[in-house]
Amino acid sequence: MDAIRPVRRTLLREQAYEAIKDAIVAGEIEPGAVVRDGELAERLGLSRAPVREAFSRLVDEGLLESKPQSYTRVTAVVAGEVRDAAAVVGAMHELVVRVAVPRLRGADVNAMRSANARFAHAVRAGDVDAALRADDELHEVLVRAGGNGAAAATISRYTPLIRRLERRRFGEGGNCRSAGLHEQLIEACADGDVDEAVRVTAEIWRGLEGLADGE
Repeated sequence: MDAIRPVRRTLLREQAYEAIKDAIVAGEIEPGAVVRDGELAERLGLSRAPVREAFSRLVDEGLLESKPQSYTRVTAVVAGEVRDAAAVVGAMHELVVRVAVPRLRGADVNAMRSANARFAHAVRAGDVDAALRADDELHEVLVRAGGNGAAAATISRYTPLIRRLERRRFGEGGNCRSAGLHEQLIEACADGDVDEAVRVTAEIWRGLEGLADGE
């Protein structure tokens, strides 16, 4: 039994955070819905403590809002906040791309091509979960190669605000980013063309800022 050790509290907190965040982003817990730590703790098979810690983090990140002794609820999708988040996340991706492109290896470019093939297939199939997962995988290649922890943390923090609106638009029959723009980005990366890769990245994220125009 020596190999069995208690699960770290920080791991439970992360599990609670990821599960609740994913449910909010996916729309399983809708904007305006009141969330209760006891109910979610029971559903997740956890104690209330890690759920409360997850709530605190999600409040800081703008996915929950809380009034002490009254309620904790999912925030509305606000156009200005989505535009602001997209501008910040886009700027971080441009920074990452500028550093990452010269460091990419053939295997990295191949991983991006594979992710984009999955992305395009998922978009055609109307599978928003698979599309956004593949999109994350494609851009994560560049984030890892860039090696900037602050940029990666900022991207991780603000991307969920954008994802909620992307999912809604996709469900309404809209496009979920462009596989064609991804192809341009991949070719620029393969050619080692930093300026072109940054230009395409900026175009991708300008499009995401524009998602909020109809809100």
